[in-house]
Amino acid sequence: MTIKKKVYFWIKEKIMTPEVALSEYEIERNKPMPSLNHSLIQSNLIMELAAYRQKYSIASELSLDLTDWPSVPDLSFLPKKSMDLKNDVTAVTEPPLGVIEIISPSQSLNELVLKADKYFEHGVKSCWLVLPTLGNIYVFSTPDSYQIFRKNEVLTDSVLDINLPLDQVFA
Repeated sequence: MTIKKKVYFWIKEKIMTPEVALSEYEIERNKPMPSLNHSLIQSNLIMELAAYRQKYSIASELSLDLTDWPSVPDLSFLPKKSMDLKNDVTAVTEPPLGVIEIISPSQSLNELVLKADKYFEHGVKSCWLVLPTLGNIYVFSTPDSYQIFRKNEVLTDSVLDINLPLDQVFA
């Protein structure tokens, strides 16, 4: 199924639940509109994860086309690679090692957990779900196994071998 068909079915599904009007952003990226806190936390995560640039390529808003499922995680952990400026791609077809999803005000937690399950089904090894309102990050190593880290703690992801103080992420 092509990306256009997938987006069509996603739009059709959303139209059948008329309580939500979709913006162009939501249609194009197949995800909810982010908020100010969402954006600031995403930027803070990028800055804090800079310490891992020698180990991973960390991509923001990377379009994925994982077999039958298009997605755009907020952040993706890729094996370290150099940019090929002459041969860019618009959608990556290999699963990232890990992803970070930040819940938006219009998303439900259930929706985000189901999205994490889909990432694991498609080969992602670690998935972080960020809940700005609570100042928590849930680090999933499998669909059924996770740890919760609070804004004043050090996040530990044993799958990706990351230790990240969270005090600046939620500052």
